[in-house]
Amino acid sequence: MPTSPASARPHFGGAQILSAKPVTLSAPGRGDDLQVRVSAPASGSGLPVIVFAHGFGGAMDAYDPLIDFWAAAGFVVVQPTFLDSMTLGITPADPRYGDIWRIRVDDVVRVIDELEGITEAIPGLAARVDREQLAVAGHSWGGQTVGMLLGARVVGSDGRPGESRADARVKAGVLLATTGLGGDDLTQFAQQNFGFMSPDFDILDTPAFVVAGDADQSLLSTRGPDWFTDVYRLSPGAQALLTLFGAEHSLGGIHAYGSADTTDESAERVELIRRASAAFLRAALGMDEDAWRSIVADLAGAAEPIGRIDEK
Repeated sequence: MPTSPASARPHFGGAQILSAKPVTLSAPGRGDDLQVRVSAPASGSGLPVIVFAHGFGGAMDAYDPLIDFWAAAGFVVVQPTFLDSMTLGITPADPRYGDIWRIRVDDVVRVIDELEGITEAIPGLAARVDREQLAVAGHSWGGQTVGMLLGARVVGSDGRPGESRADARVKAGVLLATTGLGGDDLTQFAQQNFGFMSPDFDILDTPAFVVAGDADQSLLSTRGPDWFTDVYRLSPGAQALLTLFGAEHSLGGIHAYGSADTTDESAERVELIRRASAAFLRAALGMDEDAWRSIVADLAGAAEPIGRIDEK
């Protein structure tokens, strides 16, 4: 498993974190080996794991505003680069293109299967990881990808939900700007080109935290921003919904620091997502509930809140 040396970088105002990339996983039949980045706190033991799925076109080295915070907060974060990444240049003419949504799920499962070897990319890390404390997180298409490991299914052309890819090893999830129902809720273009964007949430029963922006108007949906809250409304496992006021699809800029394509840049929104997601996961993994309850209370009592948390 060839890798570049682990690099150390200071977290802004927090614990030092380590990162290694690329960690290359052999993936026969995929067409390209699977490359991932692993980030972790420089110290500590019994560390829980987050496998993070990027949105369309992204890569393993995106979403630093989230990854840096989570790693400094005590999580090991593993980020695969999926076949839709712009770094790979795969086009619709590629025979794999129509199956990328399935291959994405396979990639996350492969990462989970090989966590021990992946964490060896940072010297000494494997012995500090608690692989039983496993969560998944994803943004946009990445939310749908990891949502399937939480129990979401894809509705087929016959109108029936397909196979379940739920993985009992996954104990919790974070779903950021995750697409809602298909059918008439999709534009004609989306129906013709993205048939997999037709989720069923009936058996998504793994604890999940949903984040949505109330100004996130998708060009793929005939509905408004509430489309991104479907997974919270319709799944038994989604326990909390953070609605960010004025946030669009980047949720304030979670995908990169100072990115020119962030149309709703807000350090305050990003900070709330970071803190709330880390606190929810720690609570859902049975590690600590106090931080989550504090965030919920503080937001509810804020004079000028930037969002709202609903709980079931």
